Amino acid sequence: MTVTADVTSTIRALREQVCALHAELTRYELVVWTAGNVSARVPGHDLMVIKPSGVSYDDLTPASMVLCDLDGVVVEGDLAPSSDTAAQAYVYRHLPHVGGVVHTHSTYATAWASRGEPIPCVLTMMADEFGGPVPVGPFALIGDDSIGRGIVETLQGSRSPAVLMQNHGVFTIGKDARSAVKAAVMCEDVARTVHVARQLGEPVAIPDRQVSHLFDRYQNVYGQ
Repeated sequence: MTVTADVTSTIRALREQVCALHAELTRYELVVWTAGNVSARVPGHDLMVIKPSGVSYDDLTPASMVLCDLDGVVVEGDLAPSSDTAAQAYVYRHLPHVGGVVHTHSTYATAWASRGEPIPCVLTMMADEFGGPVPVGPFALIGDDSIGRGIVETLQGSRSPAVLMQNHGVFTIGKDARSAVKAAVMCEDVARTVHVARQLGEPVAIPDRQVSHLFDRYQNVYGQ
């Protein structure tokens, strides 16, 4: 695929944004070593920008971000893309409203994933951000689009922008990469709080009608 001049400036900006957002993953302690990644769709084009595989977060630069098509084939970049590229490309192909995807192995959320257990909606912040429980997706091997299939199948039936892939970790989606990073941060926060609550007793679930009310208010009224 040839990248035309009209999209070059957009790709340049996305390389800078995606590179910078990786610092949020380390700032919020959602990843260790070289694990995890952020990607972004190139609006209006069948392209995505994603972290290179196995490169230290301290060594990431905008130029090291890899441009791929939505089949996961490298279009521009000197480095191999993330091992999650095929999975995330599948998400972009099948969820056209998604502009960003994030993957982490954040401690508390991944602990829930290791049990194959959804995080129950017992906090107003969960209702606001996730519109219900954070669901669990199926176990899938890394390297092809199997994880992507599990993400899409799980999130198509949920208001949640986050899914706990069983025995693996967290994948989040958003209208853009920043929104997907926010979902990853919030997912770890609620996973930790609900885990602590479970040590004290059984958390009280919020009724579905109230969850829907909170979700609608936060998504459509809250903020500027």
